[in-house]
Formats: sequence, C-alpha cells, structure tokens
Amino acid sequence: MSYQNWHIPANYTDAGKLFGMFAIRNAVEAAILAGPCIFCSLRFLPFSITTKIIAALVAGIPLGGFALIGVRDDCLSRFLSTWWRWRRGRGVITFRGSPDKDNRRRRGK
Repeated sequence: MSYQNWHIPANYTDAGKLFGMFAIRNAVEAAILAGPCIFCSLRFLPFSITTKIIAALVAGIPLGGFALIGVRDDCLSRFLSTWWRWRRGRGVITFRGSPDKDNRRRRGK
C-alpha cells in the first residue's frame, strides 16, 4: 500500500480575502461607511487642511476598522439584518404560571 504526500500551502484558506485577512464584503462595507464620512469631513469642516485631515482620520479610521472586522465573524450588514429580524419577531412573555394558581391568589384562597 503506497501513500502519497500532498503539500497544502499555508494560504489555502485566504481565497476571497483582501491581504489574507479581510473578507471582500467587509472591505466594501468599510469603504461605503468610511468614504462619505471622510469626504464630508474634508469638504465641509471650516478648518485648515491639517485639521480637516486629522478630523477625517479620527472619524473614518474607527468606522472603517469596525466595518472591516465585523461582529462575531459576520459582516456588519448581515449582523444588523439578523439583529433587526430578531428584534421585530421576538415574542414577549408576560404571563408565567398556570391560570388556576393565579386565580386562587387573586381570590384569596
């Protein structure tokens, strides 16, 4: 019985990722969120260019980084849609116990 050895490269799981770390969907979401924030900071703030750049980076980098990382290994949009569906469809439990116990308590028995 002969066995063959196969070499598996170290980066075989990096398919579909940017720089081997970030999913493409996360990168697109980061650009969509951070881009307008940086643009508005550079365009509409009434300061010098240095202050505008610092303000744009202070606002844009955390927003883009959060979108790149995602929440619990999910992209931000998928997490928000799952959270929204859970929030809209959750049941509210207002009564626990049997009706007989509750009625006896009210009647004083």
